[in-house]
Amino acid sequence: MSTASTPGSPEPDQLLSELDDLPQSLRGQVVPILDFGSQYAQLIARRVREAGVLSILVAPDISIDQLKVIKPRGVILSGGPASVYDKGAPRCDPRIFELNVPILGICYGMQLACQLLGAEVRRASHHEYGRADLVVRDDTDLLVNIESQSSVWMSHGDQIIDLPDDFVSLASTTTCPCAAVRHRKRSFYGVQFHPEVTHTQHGVDILGNFLFSICRCDGSWKMSDFLEAEIKRVRQVVGDARVVCGLSGGVDSAVTAALLQRAIGEQLTCIFVDNGLLRKNERQLVEKTFRSHFSINLRVVDAGVQFLSDLAGIEDPQEKRQRIGHRFIEVFKDAAKAIGDAEFLAQGTLYPDVIESGHGYSGAAANIKSHHNVGGLPEKLGFKLVEPLRNLFKDEVRRLGEVLDLSEQIVWRHPFPGPGLAVRVLGAVTQSALDILRDADEILLEEIASAGLYRSTAQVFAVLLPVKAVGVMGDGRTHEQVIAIRAVESQDFMTADWARIPFEVLAKISNRIINEVGGVNRVVYDISSKPPATIEWE
Repeated sequence: MSTASTPGSPEPDQLLSELDDLPQSLRGQVVPILDFGSQYAQLIARRVREAGVLSILVAPDISIDQLKVIKPRGVILSGGPASVYDKGAPRCDPRIFELNVPILGICYGMQLACQLLGAEVRRASHHEYGRADLVVRDDTDLLVNIESQSSVWMSHGDQIIDLPDDFVSLASTTTCPCAAVRHRKRSFYGVQFHPEVTHTQHGVDILGNFLFSICRCDGSWKMSDFLEAEIKRVRQVVGDARVVCGLSGGVDSAVTAALLQRAIGEQLTCIFVDNGLLRKNERQLVEKTFRSHFSINLRVVDAGVQFLSDLAGIEDPQEKRQRIGHRFIEVFKDAAKAIGDAEFLAQGTLYPDVIESGHGYSGAAANIKSHHNVGGLPEKLGFKLVEPLRNLFKDEVRRLGEVLDLSEQIVWRHPFPGPGLAVRVLGAVTQSALDILRDADEILLEEIASAGLYRSTAQVFAVLLPVKAVGVMGDGRTHEQVIAIRAVESQDFMTADWARIPFEVLAKISNRIINEVGGVNRVVYDISSKPPATIEWE
Protein backbone atom coordinates (compact mmCIF):
# COMPACT_ATOMS: atom_id res chain seq x y z
CA MET A 1 0.00 0.00 0.00
CA SER A 2 1.27 3.48 -0.78
CA THR A 3 -1.59 5.42 0.81
CA ALA A 4 -0.48 8.20 3.13
CA SER A 5 -1.66 7.99 6.71
CA THR A 6 -3.05 10.70 8.93
CA PRO A 7 -0.90 11.55 11.97
CA GLY A 8 -2.17 9.55 14.91
CA SER A 9 -3.61 6.83 12.68
CA PRO A 10 -2.01 3.43 12.17
CA GLU A 11 0.01 2.90 9.01
CA PRO A 12 -2.11 1.62 6.11
CA ASP A 13 -0.30 -1.71 5.98
CA GLN A 14 -0.98 -2.28 9.69
CA LEU A 15 -4.58 -1.14 9.40
CA LEU A 16 -5.44 -3.13 6.32
CA SER A 17 -3.39 -6.27 6.87
CA GLU A 18 -6.44 -8.33 7.75
CA LEU A 19 -8.23 -7.11 4.61
CA ASP A 20 -5.54 -7.55 1.97
CA ASP A 21 -6.18 -11.24 1.41
CA LEU A 22 -9.96 -11.29 1.67
CA PRO A 23 -11.81 -13.50 -0.81
CA GLN A 24 -13.01 -11.48 -3.79
CA SER A 25 -16.63 -11.97 -2.71
CA LEU A 26 -15.97 -9.91 0.44
CA ARG A 27 -14.33 -6.94 -1.26
CA GLY A 28 -16.50 -3.92 -0.66
CA GLN A 29 -18.38 -5.71 2.15
CA VAL A 30 -16.46 -4.17 5.07
CA VAL A 31 -17.99 -1.72 7.57
CA PRO A 32 -15.28 0.20 9.46
CA ILE A 33 -16.13 1.68 12.85
CA LEU A 34 -14.50 4.99 13.71
CA ASP A 35 -13.78 4.57 17.42
CA PHE A 36 -14.13 7.82 19.36
CA GLY A 37 -13.28 6.11 22.64
CA SER A 38 -16.60 4.47 23.47
CA GLN A 39 -16.66 1.75 26.09
CA TYR A 40 -19.04 -0.01 23.70
CA ALA A 41 -16.95 0.25 20.51
CA GLN A 42 -15.88 -3.39 20.68
CA LEU A 43 -19.49 -4.39 21.23
CA ILE A 44 -20.56 -2.57 18.06
CA ALA A 45 -17.94 -4.52 16.11
CA ARG A 46 -19.14 -7.79 17.63
CA ARG A 47 -22.77 -7.09 16.75
CA VAL A 48 -21.83 -6.28 13.15
CA ARG A 49 -19.72 -9.41 12.80
CA GLU A 50 -22.45 -11.54 14.39
CA ALA A 51 -24.68 -10.35 11.56
CA GLY A 52 -22.20 -11.77 9.01
CA VAL A 53 -20.59 -8.45 8.08
CA LEU A 54 -16.86 -7.86 8.57
CA SER A 55 -16.17 -4.84 10.77
CA ILE A 56 -12.90 -3.33 11.99
CA LEU A 57 -12.19 -0.61 14.53
CA VAL A 58 -10.20 2.29 13.08
CA ALA A 59 -8.88 5.56 14.43
CA PRO A 60 -11.31 8.49 14.30
CA ASP A 61 -8.79 10.54 12.31
CA ILE A 62 -8.32 7.89 9.64
CA SER A 63 -7.65 9.55 6.30
CA ILE A 64 -10.19 9.57 3.51
CA ASP A 65 -7.62 7.84 1.29
CA GLN A 66 -7.37 4.98 3.77
CA LEU A 67 -11.12 4.64 3.91
CA LYS A 68 -11.27 4.56 0.13
CA VAL A 69 -8.75 1.71 0.07
CA ILE A 70 -10.99 -0.25 2.44
CA LYS A 71 -13.90 0.29 0.01
CA PRO A 72 -16.44 0.37 2.83
CA ARG A 73 -20.01 -0.73 2.35
CA GLY A 74 -20.94 1.68 5.10
CA VAL A 75 -19.33 3.48 8.05
CA ILE A 76 -20.27 3.59 11.72
CA LEU A 77 -19.24 6.44 14.03
CA SER A 78 -19.04 5.19 17.62
CA GLY A 79 -19.92 6.93 20.84
CA GLY A 80 -17.31 8.48 23.11
CA PRO A 81 -16.81 10.23 26.46
CA ALA A 82 -16.03 13.69 25.06
CA SER A 83 -18.35 16.54 24.10
CA VAL A 84 -18.15 17.65 20.48
CA TYR A 85 -17.64 21.28 21.54
CA ASP A 86 -14.70 20.46 23.87
CA LYS A 87 -11.25 21.65 22.91
CA GLY A 88 -9.31 18.69 21.54
CA ALA A 89 -12.38 16.47 21.19
CA PRO A 90 -11.76 13.68 18.64
CA ARG A 91 -13.06 14.45 15.17
CA CYS A 92 -13.22 12.79 11.79
CA ASP A 93 -12.49 14.25 8.37
CA PRO A 94 -15.60 16.19 7.23
CA ARG A 95 -15.05 14.73 3.77
CA ILE A 96 -16.29 11.41 5.11
CA PHE A 97 -19.71 12.30 3.68
CA GLU A 98 -18.16 12.47 0.20
CA LEU A 99 -17.53 8.71 0.27
CA ASN A 100 -21.14 8.32 -0.84
CA VAL A 101 -21.75 5.36 1.46
CA PRO A 102 -24.30 5.14 4.29
CA ILE A 103 -23.08 6.41 7.66
CA LEU A 104 -24.56 5.61 11.07
CA GLY A 105 -23.65 7.82 14.03
CA ILE A 106 -24.14 6.47 17.54
CA CYS A 107 -24.34 8.90 20.50
CA TYR A 108 -21.15 11.04 20.19
CA GLY A 109 -20.85 9.87 16.58
CA MET A 110 -24.34 11.16 15.86
CA GLN A 111 -23.66 14.50 17.55
CA LEU A 112 -20.38 15.01 15.71
CA ALA A 113 -21.85 14.17 12.32
CA CYS A 114 -24.88 16.38 12.91
CA GLN A 115 -22.60 19.23 13.97
CA LEU A 116 -20.51 18.80 10.81
CA LEU A 117 -23.74 18.93 8.81
CA GLY A 118 -24.98 22.17 10.40
CA ALA A 119 -26.75 21.19 13.63
CA GLU A 120 -26.02 22.72 17.04
CA VAL A 121 -25.03 20.53 19.99
CA ARG A 122 -25.22 21.80 23.57
CA ARG A 123 -25.20 20.53 27.12
CA ALA A 124 -28.66 19.11 27.77
CA SER A 125 -30.84 20.41 30.60
CA HIS A 126 -31.78 16.81 31.38
CA HIS A 127 -29.15 14.10 31.12
CA GLU A 128 -30.19 10.57 30.26
CA TYR A 129 -28.32 7.57 31.65
CA GLY A 130 -29.88 4.14 31.55
CA ARG A 131 -33.15 2.95 30.09
CA ALA A 132 -35.49 5.34 28.29
CA ASP A 133 -38.72 4.92 26.37
CA LEU A 134 -38.29 5.49 22.63
CA VAL A 135 -41.25 6.74 20.59
CA VAL A 136 -40.88 6.13 16.82
CA ARG A 137 -42.20 8.87 14.53
CA ASP A 138 -40.92 7.57 11.20
CA ASP A 139 -40.80 3.78 10.82
CA THR A 140 -39.08 3.74 7.43
CA ASP A 141 -35.44 2.98 6.60
CA LEU A 142 -33.49 2.77 9.87
CA LEU A 143 -36.50 2.08 12.08
CA VAL A 144 -38.53 -0.11 9.76
CA ASN A 145 -40.41 -2.85 11.64
CA ILE A 146 -39.41 -1.34 14.99
CA GLU A 147 -42.24 -1.11 17.52
CA SER A 148 -43.76 2.35 17.97
CA GLN A 149 -42.66 2.31 21.62
CA SER A 150 -39.72 0.39 23.02
CA SER A 151 -36.93 0.57 25.58
CA VAL A 152 -33.47 1.90 24.65
CA TRP A 153 -30.22 2.50 26.56
CA MET A 154 -29.12 6.11 26.88
CA SER A 155 -25.79 7.51 28.07
CA HIS A 156 -25.40 11.19 27.22
CA GLY A 157 -25.29 14.68 28.65
CA ASP A 158 -25.40 16.57 25.34
CA GLN A 159 -28.19 16.96 22.80
CA ILE A 160 -28.81 18.34 19.35
CA ILE A 161 -30.62 21.62 20.03
CA ASP A 162 -31.42 23.04 16.61
CA LEU A 163 -32.06 20.48 13.89
CA PRO A 164 -31.65 22.06 10.43
CA ASP A 165 -34.30 21.56 7.75
CA ASP A 166 -32.03 19.04 6.01
CA PHE A 167 -32.72 16.62 8.89
CA VAL A 168 -35.76 14.58 9.86
CA SER A 169 -36.33 13.46 13.46
CA LEU A 170 -37.21 9.76 13.39
CA ALA A 171 -37.80 9.12 17.09
CA SER A 172 -37.77 10.81 20.50
CA THR A 173 -37.75 10.12 24.22
CA THR A 174 -39.32 12.12 27.03
CA THR A 175 -36.34 14.48 27.29
CA CYS A 176 -34.64 13.99 23.92
CA PRO A 177 -36.66 15.19 20.89
CA CYS A 178 -34.01 13.98 18.42
CA ALA A 179 -33.25 10.45 19.65
CA ALA A 180 -32.92 9.24 16.05
CA VAL A 181 -32.42 11.32 12.90
CA ARG A 182 -31.98 11.05 9.15
CA HIS A 183 -30.46 13.52 6.69
CA ARG A 184 -32.71 14.33 3.74
CA LYS A 185 -29.95 14.65 1.11
CA ARG A 186 -27.09 12.50 2.40
CA SER A 187 -27.19 8.87 3.45
CA PHE A 188 -26.61 9.67 7.11
CA TYR A 189 -28.51 8.27 10.08
CA GLY A 190 -27.94 8.93 13.75
CA VAL A 191 -29.18 7.52 17.06
CA GLN A 192 -28.65 9.10 20.46
CA PHE A 193 -29.03 5.73 22.19
CA HIS A 194 -26.84 2.60 22.04
CA PRO A 195 -28.34 -0.08 19.77
CA GLU A 196 -25.37 -2.40 20.40
CA VAL A 197 -26.18 -3.13 24.07
CA THR A 198 -28.66 -5.79 25.12
CA HIS A 199 -30.62 -3.21 27.16
CA THR A 200 -31.87 -1.66 23.90
CA GLN A 201 -34.90 -3.75 23.08
CA HIS A 202 -34.61 -3.79 19.27
CA GLY A 203 -30.99 -2.72 18.93
CA VAL A 204 -29.93 -5.72 16.85
CA ASP A 205 -32.85 -5.08 14.48
CA ILE A 206 -31.88 -1.42 14.09
CA LEU A 207 -28.28 -2.35 13.27
CA GLY A 208 -29.62 -4.97 10.88
CA ASN A 209 -31.73 -2.36 9.12
CA PHE A 210 -28.64 -0.22 8.65
CA LEU A 211 -26.42 -3.08 7.45
CA PHE A 212 -28.84 -4.83 5.14
CA SER A 213 -31.65 -2.46 4.12
CA ILE A 214 -29.52 0.68 3.89
CA CYS A 215 -25.93 -0.50 3.21
CA ARG A 216 -27.08 -3.56 1.22
CA CYS A 217 -24.51 -5.84 2.86
CA ASP A 218 -24.98 -9.50 1.94
CA GLY A 219 -24.02 -11.00 5.31
CA SER A 220 -21.57 -13.40 3.67
CA TRP A 221 -18.60 -12.98 6.03
CA LYS A 222 -17.81 -16.16 7.96
CA MET A 223 -14.99 -17.55 10.02
CA SER A 224 -13.67 -19.75 7.22
CA ASP A 225 -13.02 -16.53 5.24
CA PHE A 226 -10.96 -15.18 8.11
CA LEU A 227 -9.00 -18.44 8.32
CA GLU A 228 -8.25 -18.41 4.60
CA ALA A 229 -7.07 -14.80 4.69
CA GLU A 230 -5.04 -15.19 7.88
CA ILE A 231 -3.21 -18.30 6.65
CA LYS A 232 -2.17 -16.40 3.55
CA ARG A 233 -1.09 -13.39 5.61
CA VAL A 234 0.94 -15.50 8.06
CA ARG A 235 2.78 -17.20 5.18
CA GLN A 236 3.65 -13.82 3.68
CA VAL A 237 4.88 -12.38 7.00
CA VAL A 238 6.82 -15.41 8.19
CA GLY A 239 8.26 -16.63 4.89
CA ASP A 240 10.65 -19.53 5.52
CA ALA A 241 11.41 -18.55 9.13
CA ARG A 242 10.76 -20.72 12.16
CA VAL A 243 8.05 -19.69 14.64
CA VAL A 244 7.87 -20.42 18.37
CA CYS A 245 4.44 -20.61 20.02
CA GLY A 246 3.83 -20.84 23.74
CA LEU A 247 1.02 -23.28 24.55
CA SER A 248 -0.87 -22.83 27.80
CA GLY A 249 -3.74 -25.25 27.29
CA GLY A 250 -6.23 -22.38 26.96
CA VAL A 251 -8.38 -21.83 23.90
CA ASP A 252 -6.46 -18.76 22.63
CA SER A 253 -3.03 -20.38 22.48
CA ALA A 254 -4.55 -23.64 21.21
CA VAL A 255 -6.31 -21.93 18.30
CA THR A 256 -3.15 -19.92 17.56
CA ALA A 257 -1.09 -23.11 17.38
CA ALA A 258 -3.63 -24.95 15.23
CA LEU A 259 -3.86 -22.05 12.77
CA LEU A 260 -0.09 -21.72 12.50
CA GLN A 261 0.33 -25.44 12.00
CA ARG A 262 -2.06 -25.28 9.05
CA ALA A 263 -0.28 -22.22 7.68
CA ILE A 264 3.40 -23.13 8.05
CA GLY A 265 3.52 -26.78 9.18
CA GLU A 266 6.99 -27.91 10.26
CA GLN A 267 8.23 -24.33 10.63
CA LEU A 268 6.27 -24.21 13.91
CA THR A 269 7.62 -25.35 17.28
CA CYS A 270 5.36 -25.15 20.33
CA ILE A 271 6.63 -24.88 23.88
CA PHE A 272 4.48 -25.97 26.80
CA VAL A 273 5.78 -24.96 30.22
CA ASP A 274 4.52 -27.26 32.96
CA ASN A 275 4.79 -24.88 35.90
CA GLY A 276 3.26 -27.30 38.39
CA LEU A 277 0.29 -24.93 38.78
CA LEU A 278 -1.96 -26.51 36.15
CA ARG A 279 -5.37 -28.12 36.31
CA LYS A 280 -5.52 -31.86 36.77
CA ASN A 281 -4.35 -33.77 33.66
CA GLU A 282 -3.73 -30.50 31.81
CA ARG A 283 -0.35 -31.57 30.51
CA GLN A 284 -1.70 -34.89 29.21
CA LEU A 285 -4.54 -33.11 27.38
CA VAL A 286 -2.15 -30.72 25.66
CA GLU A 287 0.25 -33.46 24.62
CA LYS A 288 -2.53 -35.68 23.29
CA THR A 289 -4.19 -32.85 21.36
CA PHE A 290 -1.15 -31.35 19.70
CA ARG A 291 1.19 -34.30 19.33
CA SER A 292 -1.35 -36.94 18.37
CA HIS A 293 -4.10 -35.00 16.62
CA PHE A 294 -2.20 -32.12 14.99
CA SER A 295 1.28 -33.69 14.77
CA ILE A 296 2.85 -30.45 16.00
CA ASN A 297 6.47 -30.31 17.10
CA LEU A 298 5.78 -29.87 20.83
CA ARG A 299 8.45 -29.40 23.48
CA VAL A 300 7.36 -29.79 27.11
CA VAL A 301 9.42 -28.15 29.84
CA ASP A 302 8.98 -29.59 33.32
CA ALA A 303 9.60 -26.60 35.59
CA GLY A 304 7.24 -27.24 38.50
CA VAL A 305 10.04 -27.45 41.06
CA GLN A 306 11.42 -24.01 40.13
CA PHE A 307 8.01 -22.31 40.20
CA LEU A 308 7.05 -23.87 43.53
CA SER A 309 10.40 -22.89 45.01
CA ASP A 310 9.86 -19.28 43.90
CA LEU A 311 6.46 -19.24 45.61
CA ALA A 312 7.58 -20.70 48.94
CA GLY A 313 6.08 -18.66 51.77
CA ILE A 314 4.66 -15.99 49.42
CA GLU A 315 1.10 -14.91 50.25
CA ASP A 316 0.69 -11.57 48.45
CA PRO A 317 -1.22 -12.12 45.16
CA GLN A 318 0.72 -9.49 43.21
CA GLU A 319 4.07 -10.89 44.30
CA LYS A 320 2.89 -14.36 43.28
CA ARG A 321 2.09 -13.08 39.81
CA GLN A 322 5.39 -11.24 39.49
CA ARG A 323 7.46 -14.24 40.55
CA ILE A 324 5.55 -16.56 38.24
CA GLY A 325 5.90 -14.13 35.34
CA HIS A 326 9.63 -13.68 35.89
CA ARG A 327 10.23 -17.43 36.13
CA PHE A 328 8.11 -18.10 33.04
CA ILE A 329 10.17 -15.69 30.97
CA GLU A 330 13.41 -17.32 32.12
CA VAL A 331 12.16 -20.85 31.45
CA PHE A 332 10.61 -19.95 28.10
CA LYS A 333 13.72 -18.02 27.04
CA ASP A 334 15.95 -21.05 27.69
CA ALA A 335 13.56 -23.37 25.84
CA ALA A 336 13.32 -20.97 22.87
CA LYS A 337 17.12 -20.60 22.66
CA ALA A 338 17.40 -24.37 22.39
CA ILE A 339 15.40 -24.21 19.14
CA GLY A 340 18.15 -22.13 17.65
CA ASP A 341 16.92 -20.53 14.46
CA ALA A 342 13.49 -19.18 15.46
CA GLU A 343 12.72 -15.61 14.35
CA PHE A 344 9.07 -15.19 15.35
CA LEU A 345 7.08 -15.59 18.54
CA ALA A 346 3.38 -16.35 18.16
CA GLN A 347 0.93 -15.08 20.79
CA GLY A 348 -2.80 -15.54 21.23
CA THR A 349 -3.49 -11.82 21.64
CA LEU A 350 -7.17 -10.98 21.10
CA TYR A 351 -8.87 -7.77 19.96
CA PRO A 352 -10.01 -6.77 23.49
CA ASP A 353 -6.40 -7.20 24.73
CA VAL A 354 -5.17 -4.85 22.01
CA ILE A 355 -7.80 -2.19 22.63
CA GLU A 356 -7.67 -2.31 26.45
CA SER A 357 -3.89 -2.05 26.43
CA GLY A 358 -4.02 1.15 24.42
CA HIS A 359 -2.46 -0.44 21.32
CA GLY A 360 -5.65 -0.41 19.30
CA TYR A 361 -6.66 1.76 16.37
CA SER A 362 -8.32 4.44 18.46
CA GLY A 363 -6.18 7.13 19.98
CA ALA A 364 -9.25 8.04 22.06
CA ALA A 365 -9.43 4.72 23.89
CA ALA A 366 -8.19 4.69 27.46
CA ASN A 367 -5.41 2.38 28.54
CA ILE A 368 -7.57 0.27 30.85
CA LYS A 369 -5.04 -2.40 31.82
CA SER A 370 -1.92 -4.11 30.60
CA HIS A 371 -2.00 -7.64 29.21
CA HIS A 372 0.84 -10.12 29.28
CA ASN A 373 0.00 -11.07 25.70
CA VAL A 374 0.47 -7.57 24.32
CA GLY A 375 3.92 -6.48 25.33
CA GLY A 376 7.17 -7.37 27.02
CA LEU A 377 7.94 -10.97 26.16
CA PRO A 378 8.90 -10.55 22.46
CA GLU A 379 11.35 -7.74 23.30
CA LYS A 380 12.96 -9.74 26.09
CA LEU A 381 13.42 -12.74 23.83
CA GLY A 382 14.47 -10.82 20.73
CA PHE A 383 11.67 -12.20 18.53
CA LYS A 384 9.45 -10.60 15.95
CA LEU A 385 5.82 -10.98 16.86
CA VAL A 386 3.02 -12.75 14.99
CA GLU A 387 -0.51 -12.52 16.39
CA PRO A 388 -3.01 -14.32 14.13
CA LEU A 389 -5.99 -13.73 16.48
CA ARG A 390 -5.30 -10.02 17.00
CA ASN A 391 -8.52 -8.94 15.28
CA LEU A 392 -10.90 -11.47 16.87
CA PHE A 393 -13.14 -11.50 19.90
CA LYS A 394 -13.33 -14.48 22.27
CA ASP A 395 -16.50 -15.92 20.79
CA GLU A 396 -14.98 -15.64 17.31
CA VAL A 397 -11.87 -17.49 18.49
CA ARG A 398 -14.06 -20.35 19.64
CA ARG A 399 -15.79 -20.48 16.25
CA LEU A 400 -12.39 -20.44 14.56
CA GLY A 401 -11.31 -23.32 16.78
CA GLU A 402 -14.27 -25.35 15.54
CA VAL A 403 -13.34 -24.57 11.92
CA LEU A 404 -9.81 -25.77 12.72
CA ASP A 405 -11.21 -29.06 14.06
CA LEU A 406 -10.14 -28.55 17.66
CA SER A 407 -12.02 -30.71 20.15
CA GLU A 408 -15.00 -29.30 22.03
CA GLN A 409 -13.07 -29.87 25.26
CA ILE A 410 -10.43 -27.39 24.09
CA VAL A 411 -12.64 -24.90 22.25
CA TRP A 412 -15.22 -24.41 24.96
CA ARG A 413 -13.11 -24.71 28.09
CA HIS A 414 -13.44 -21.92 30.60
CA PRO A 415 -10.71 -19.28 31.03
CA PHE A 416 -7.78 -20.16 33.26
CA PRO A 417 -5.52 -17.51 34.83
CA GLY A 418 -1.94 -17.17 33.62
CA PRO A 419 -0.52 -17.76 37.12
CA GLY A 420 -2.61 -20.94 37.29
CA LEU A 421 -3.73 -22.41 40.59
CA ALA A 422 -1.30 -20.18 42.48
CA VAL A 423 -3.98 -17.47 42.56
CA ARG A 424 -6.69 -19.96 43.52
CA VAL A 425 -4.73 -21.23 46.50
CA LEU A 426 -5.22 -18.24 48.77
CA GLY A 427 -2.17 -17.60 50.88
CA ALA A 428 1.04 -19.60 50.62
CA VAL A 429 1.24 -22.15 47.80
CA THR A 430 2.31 -25.68 48.74
CA GLN A 431 2.26 -28.99 46.91
CA SER A 432 -0.35 -30.41 49.28
CA ALA A 433 -2.60 -27.37 48.80
CA LEU A 434 -2.32 -27.70 45.01
CA ASP A 435 -3.19 -31.40 45.18
CA ILE A 436 -6.30 -30.70 47.27
CA LEU A 437 -7.42 -27.92 44.94
CA ARG A 438 -6.86 -29.97 41.76
CA ASP A 439 -8.99 -32.84 43.07
CA ALA A 440 -11.78 -30.51 44.22
CA ASP A 441 -11.73 -28.55 40.95
CA GLU A 442 -11.93 -31.73 38.88
CA ILE A 443 -15.02 -32.91 40.80
CA LEU A 444 -16.64 -29.48 40.44
CA LEU A 445 -16.16 -29.39 36.68
CA GLU A 446 -17.29 -33.01 36.26
CA GLU A 447 -20.59 -32.28 38.01
CA ILE A 448 -21.13 -28.96 36.19
CA ALA A 449 -20.63 -30.76 32.86
CA SER A 450 -22.82 -33.69 33.94
CA ALA A 451 -25.64 -31.27 34.80
CA GLY A 452 -25.36 -29.66 31.33
CA LEU A 453 -24.26 -26.33 32.79
CA TYR A 454 -20.73 -25.98 31.42
CA ARG A 455 -21.63 -24.12 28.23
CA SER A 456 -24.20 -21.90 29.96
CA THR A 457 -21.68 -20.69 32.55
CA ALA A 458 -18.76 -18.43 31.62
CA GLN A 459 -16.34 -19.62 34.28
CA VAL A 460 -16.50 -22.18 37.09
CA PHE A 461 -13.66 -23.06 39.44
CA ALA A 462 -12.72 -24.00 42.99
CA VAL A 463 -10.70 -21.90 45.44
CA LEU A 464 -8.80 -23.18 48.47
CA LEU A 465 -9.30 -20.78 51.36
CA PRO A 466 -6.51 -20.01 53.84
CA VAL A 467 -8.65 -21.01 56.82
CA LYS A 468 -9.67 -24.21 58.53
CA ALA A 469 -13.10 -25.10 59.81
CA VAL A 470 -14.35 -27.48 62.46
CA GLY A 471 -16.32 -30.48 61.27
CA VAL A 472 -17.48 -33.91 62.31
CA MET A 473 -16.70 -37.06 60.33
CA GLY A 474 -17.82 -40.35 61.76
CA ASP A 475 -17.43 -40.06 65.52
CA GLY A 476 -14.50 -37.68 65.36
CA ARG A 477 -13.95 -33.97 65.28
CA THR A 478 -12.08 -32.54 62.29
CA HIS A 479 -10.28 -29.26 61.69
CA GLU A 480 -9.71 -29.09 57.95
CA GLN A 481 -9.68 -27.00 54.77
CA VAL A 482 -12.52 -25.01 53.19
CA ILE A 483 -13.23 -25.02 49.43
CA ALA A 484 -15.11 -22.11 47.85
CA ILE A 485 -16.95 -22.60 44.57
CA ARG A 486 -17.04 -19.73 42.08
CA ALA A 487 -19.43 -19.86 39.10
CA VAL A 488 -20.29 -16.81 37.01
CA GLU A 489 -22.28 -15.83 33.96
CA SER A 490 -20.83 -13.16 31.70
CA GLN A 491 -20.87 -11.97 28.10
CA ASP A 492 -17.60 -10.05 28.07
CA PHE A 493 -15.96 -10.74 31.48
CA MET A 494 -15.91 -6.99 32.15
CA THR A 495 -19.01 -7.56 34.28
CA ALA A 496 -20.30 -10.84 35.67
CA ASP A 497 -23.09 -12.19 37.84
CA TRP A 498 -22.96 -15.27 40.02
CA ALA A 499 -24.55 -18.28 38.37
CA ARG A 500 -27.75 -19.66 39.89
CA ILE A 501 -26.59 -23.27 40.05
CA PRO A 502 -29.49 -25.53 41.15
CA PHE A 503 -29.31 -26.49 44.83
CA GLU A 504 -29.32 -30.20 44.04
CA VAL A 505 -26.24 -29.78 41.84
CA LEU A 506 -24.45 -27.77 44.52
CA ALA A 507 -25.37 -30.42 47.09
CA LYS A 508 -23.88 -33.18 44.94
CA ILE A 509 -20.69 -31.17 44.34
CA SER A 510 -20.28 -30.47 48.05
CA ASN A 511 -20.95 -34.06 49.03
CA ARG A 512 -18.42 -35.43 46.54
CA ILE A 513 -15.68 -32.95 47.44
CA ILE A 514 -16.02 -33.56 51.19
CA ASN A 515 -16.14 -37.34 50.77
CA GLU A 516 -13.53 -37.75 48.03
CA VAL A 517 -10.95 -35.03 48.71
CA GLY A 518 -8.84 -35.66 51.77
CA GLY A 519 -8.38 -32.70 54.07
CA VAL A 520 -11.63 -30.85 53.20
CA ASN A 521 -14.66 -30.74 55.48
CA ARG A 522 -16.56 -27.67 54.25
CA VAL A 523 -17.70 -26.23 50.88
CA VAL A 524 -19.08 -22.70 50.41
CA TYR A 525 -20.57 -20.93 47.37
CA ASP A 526 -19.49 -17.44 46.27
CA ILE A 527 -22.52 -15.28 45.36
CA SER A 528 -20.65 -12.03 44.59
CA SER A 529 -21.08 -10.16 41.32
CA LYS A 530 -18.43 -8.25 39.36
CA PRO A 531 -18.28 -5.43 40.27
CA PRO A 532 -17.73 -5.02 43.18
CA ALA A 533 -15.90 -8.35 43.40
CA THR A 534 -13.57 -9.69 40.72
CA ILE A 535 -14.12 -13.07 39.11
CA GLU A 536 -10.85 -14.51 40.43
CA TRP A 537 -10.23 -14.26 44.17
CA GLU A 538 -6.62 -13.10 43.72
